[in-house]
Amino acid sequence: MGGKPANSHVSSVSSFRATGAATRMHIHLTLLCAALMAAGSTSRPSRRGSIRKTIYDIKNMVQTTQVHIKLVRRQLSVFPLIEVSTPSIDGLASISHELGLLDIELQNPFTQLVIQVQTDVSSLEGRVRALAQILDCPVQSRPSGVVTDNQFPVSQLYLTLTKVQLYMEMLLLKEDKLKVC
Repeated sequence: MGGKPANSHVSSVSSFRATGAATRMHIHLTLLCAALMAAGSTSRPSRRGSIRKTIYDIKNMVQTTQVHIKLVRRQLSVFPLIEVSTPSIDGLASISHELGLLDIELQNPFTQLVIQVQTDVSSLEGRVRALAQILDCPVQSRPSGVVTDNQFPVSQLYLTLTKVQLYMEMLLLKEDKLKVC
């Protein structure tokens, strides 16, 4: 037709196809490498990210425990006003220890009403221990004790629930102590 041989057009089209295929392959390899790098970085969270997530989980668990305490209080006829002193919250070691003691107190054979609160406190204590481990904090072994029969089980139930409720409130107020050994 106009001065160019017919195969030169075919040759430029196949050259374009070869270059396009190479470019597409290069793009696919780049995307694959980016995906693998992203997967590698998300599969192992950073220490700071792990600490942040654990603290977030602890705060959620505290709030859930507070809701469960309110539900128990609604099931009880009258909940007297009881004043208790709350132990200090100095850091993970004291928090773990106090949660362990509260867990023992909540193992009340008198009623099944507090079984969910006891489970919450036990789980929370375990989560605090895990955070202490992430931060390389020394933590005492879990407190051990036997639940004794109380002459006034209803009063003991009220007292223990009040202790747990106040401790949960203090823990939320002093959440910065979750970063201290």
